[in-house]
Amino acid sequence: MKLSGFTSSQTAEASFARTVVLVEGISDQVALEALAARRGRNLHAEGVSVVPMGGAQGIGHFLDLFGPQGLDVRLAGLCDAGEEGDFRRALERAGLGSHLTPTDMESLGFYVCVADLEDELIRSLGAAAVEQVVDAQGELESFRTFQKQPAWRGQTNEEQLRRFMGTHSGRKIQSAASLVDALDLSRVPRPLDGVLAHA
Repeated sequence: MKLSGFTSSQTAEASFARTVVLVEGISDQVALEALAARRGRNLHAEGVSVVPMGGAQGIGHFLDLFGPQGLDVRLAGLCDAGEEGDFRRALERAGLGSHLTPTDMESLGFYVCVADLEDELIRSLGAAAVEQVVDAQGELESFRTFQKQPAWRGQTNEEQLRRFMGTHSGRKIQSAASLVDALDLSRVPRPLDGVLAHA
């Protein structure tokens, strides 16, 4: 595999990994690495590289690099529910199965969040605990202002929090490790635990 096939130093570094975990964005990477640390794991030392793809649409390219037709390393991945089809089709094109069901995808190490990672974390933590994280980051006043907006006034706290996480560039990344750190380790979202166990 030519190094020019890698789009960043991070993906080039992943070429030396034993396992590559493909995630949509940096917030997913931060959350997985934070959970690994809480579980007492050192992913780098284990040869596990978590690679953010910059969106689910890049899955085919990354499977070409790291899958059976490329470096053929052990793979795992995490995606939002809306991107499940993109992931499934890319896995099938890469030769990792056909007519894959969600169970088949999980057996390959690829897990789907019910809506997205933030939704999974908010449901596991509960709105009150998430608000404590928001408060610790100095954003509770901004969240209260957001809640008063007409479009969000009638929504549940969980729905408001999930939307709030995506309203400011970098907020998901900033919050990811804090939300994972606040988790009860017996209530970790299943997709996060599944991907980490497969890595």
